[in-house]
Amino acid sequence: MHPFHLAFPVTDLEETRRFFIEKLGCAPGRESVGEWLDFDFFGHQMSAHLQSSDTATGMGAVDGDAVPIPHFGVVLDMETFDALSARLEADALTNWIMRPKRRMIGEPGEQATLFVRDPSGNGIEFKAFANRAALFAH
Repeated sequence: MHPFHLAFPVTDLEETRRFFIEKLGCAPGRESVGEWLDFDFFGHQMSAHLQSSDTATGMGAVDGDAVPIPHFGVVLDMETFDALSARLEADALTNWIMRPKRRMIGEPGEQATLFVRDPSGNGIEFKAFANRAALFAH
Protein backbone atom coordinates (compact mmCIF):
# COMPACT_ATOMS: atom_id res chain seq x y z
CA MET A 1 0.00 0.00 0.00
CA HIS A 2 1.22 3.49 -0.80
CA PRO A 3 0.95 5.86 2.18
CA PHE A 4 -1.55 8.69 1.82
CA HIS A 5 -0.33 12.31 2.21
CA LEU A 6 -2.45 15.24 3.40
CA ALA A 7 -1.27 18.82 4.02
CA PHE A 8 -3.77 20.89 5.95
CA PRO A 9 -3.87 24.33 7.63
CA VAL A 10 -3.76 24.72 11.41
CA THR A 11 -3.95 27.79 13.65
CA ASP A 12 -1.43 26.66 16.30
CA LEU A 13 1.45 24.26 15.65
CA GLU A 14 2.09 23.53 19.34
CA GLU A 15 -1.58 22.63 19.96
CA THR A 16 -1.43 20.47 16.84
CA ARG A 17 1.74 18.77 18.15
CA ARG A 18 0.16 18.13 21.56
CA PHE A 19 -3.00 16.67 20.02
CA PHE A 20 -1.58 14.43 17.29
CA ILE A 21 1.80 13.49 18.77
CA GLU A 22 1.25 13.56 22.54
CA LYS A 23 -2.48 12.74 22.82
CA LEU A 24 -2.97 10.41 19.84
CA GLY A 25 0.55 8.97 19.94
CA CYS A 26 1.50 9.78 16.34
CA ALA A 27 5.25 9.72 15.71
CA PRO A 28 6.78 13.09 14.78
CA GLY A 29 8.50 13.60 11.43
CA ARG A 30 10.35 16.48 9.82
CA GLU A 31 9.36 20.06 10.51
CA SER A 32 10.15 23.62 9.61
CA VAL A 33 9.97 25.46 12.93
CA GLY A 34 7.12 27.96 12.95
CA GLU A 35 5.85 26.87 9.51
CA TRP A 36 4.84 23.18 9.36
CA LEU A 37 5.29 19.80 10.97
CA ASP A 38 4.91 16.28 9.63
CA PHE A 39 3.71 13.29 11.61
CA ASP A 40 2.95 9.63 11.08
CA PHE A 41 -0.85 9.26 11.19
CA PHE A 42 -1.10 5.47 11.47
CA GLY A 43 1.22 4.93 8.49
CA HIS A 44 0.13 7.97 6.50
CA GLN A 45 2.07 11.21 6.14
CA MET A 46 0.28 14.28 7.50
CA SER A 47 1.67 17.81 7.17
CA ALA A 48 0.21 20.48 9.43
CA HIS A 49 0.90 23.98 8.04
CA LEU A 50 0.52 27.04 10.22
CA GLN A 51 -2.17 29.18 8.67
CA SER A 52 -0.72 32.57 7.83
CA SER A 53 -1.74 35.35 5.50
CA ASP A 54 -0.25 33.22 2.69
CA THR A 55 -2.02 29.97 3.58
CA ALA A 56 -5.27 31.88 4.15
CA THR A 57 -5.08 32.63 0.41
CA GLY A 58 -4.34 28.98 -0.35
CA MET A 59 -0.54 28.88 -0.61
CA GLY A 60 2.25 27.91 1.74
CA ALA A 61 6.00 27.43 1.37
CA VAL A 62 8.04 24.22 1.47
CA ASP A 63 11.78 24.52 0.79
CA GLY A 64 11.16 27.87 -0.90
CA ASP A 65 8.48 26.51 -3.25
CA ALA A 66 4.90 27.81 -3.17
CA VAL A 67 2.52 24.91 -2.60
CA PRO A 68 -1.27 24.85 -2.20
CA ILE A 69 -2.67 24.43 1.32
CA PRO A 70 -4.63 22.27 1.71
CA HIS A 71 -3.52 19.56 -0.70
CA PHE A 72 -3.56 15.79 -0.70
CA GLY A 73 -1.43 13.18 -2.35
CA VAL A 74 0.26 9.84 -2.23
CA VAL A 75 3.77 8.54 -1.62
CA LEU A 76 4.85 6.33 -4.53
CA ASP A 77 7.94 4.24 -5.15
CA MET A 78 10.49 6.03 -7.33
CA GLU A 79 9.82 3.88 -10.43
CA THR A 80 6.07 4.59 -10.31
CA PHE A 81 6.75 8.29 -9.65
CA ASP A 82 9.06 8.54 -12.67
CA ALA A 83 6.53 6.80 -14.95
CA LEU A 84 3.70 9.08 -13.76
CA SER A 85 5.93 12.15 -14.17
CA ALA A 86 6.70 11.18 -17.75
CA ARG A 87 3.01 10.59 -18.51
CA LEU A 88 2.01 13.98 -17.07
CA GLU A 89 4.89 15.79 -18.83
CA ALA A 90 3.75 14.30 -22.16
CA ASP A 91 0.19 15.61 -21.69
CA ALA A 92 -0.10 19.25 -22.80
CA LEU A 93 -3.30 19.59 -20.74
CA THR A 94 -1.64 18.85 -17.38
CA ASN A 95 -2.42 21.74 -15.03
CA TRP A 96 0.95 22.11 -13.30
CA ILE A 97 1.50 23.76 -9.95
CA MET A 98 5.08 22.47 -9.74
CA ARG A 99 6.81 20.29 -12.30
CA PRO A 100 8.77 17.25 -11.09
CA LYS A 101 11.82 18.03 -8.99
CA ARG A 102 14.10 16.50 -6.38
CA ARG A 103 14.37 18.20 -2.99
CA MET A 104 16.37 17.70 0.20
CA ILE A 105 19.08 15.93 -1.81
CA GLY A 106 21.48 14.09 0.48
CA GLU A 107 19.23 14.56 3.54
CA PRO A 108 17.15 11.86 5.29
CA GLY A 109 13.96 13.14 3.61
CA GLU A 110 15.36 13.24 0.06
CA GLN A 111 12.41 13.01 -2.28
CA ALA A 112 11.00 13.61 -5.74
CA THR A 113 7.82 15.67 -5.86
CA LEU A 114 5.37 17.24 -8.27
CA PHE A 115 2.09 19.12 -7.89
CA VAL A 116 -0.86 19.30 -10.27
CA ARG A 117 -4.42 20.58 -10.07
CA ASP A 118 -7.38 18.33 -10.82
CA PRO A 119 -10.26 19.63 -13.01
CA SER A 120 -11.89 21.17 -9.91
CA GLY A 121 -8.74 23.04 -8.92
CA ASN A 122 -7.66 20.79 -6.03
CA GLY A 123 -3.92 20.58 -5.38
CA ILE A 124 -2.51 17.05 -5.59
CA GLU A 125 1.05 16.11 -4.69
CA PHE A 126 2.81 12.98 -5.87
CA LYS A 127 6.08 12.16 -4.13
CA ALA A 128 8.65 9.40 -3.81
CA PHE A 129 11.47 9.05 -1.31
CA ALA A 130 15.02 8.02 -2.18
CA ASN A 131 14.74 5.82 0.94
CA ARG A 132 11.11 4.99 1.78
CA ALA A 133 12.15 4.25 5.37
CA ALA A 134 12.88 7.99 5.70
CA LEU A 135 9.22 8.95 5.16
CA PHE A 136 8.99 10.18 8.76
CA ALA A 137 12.70 10.85 9.43
CA HIS A 138 13.74 14.19 10.88
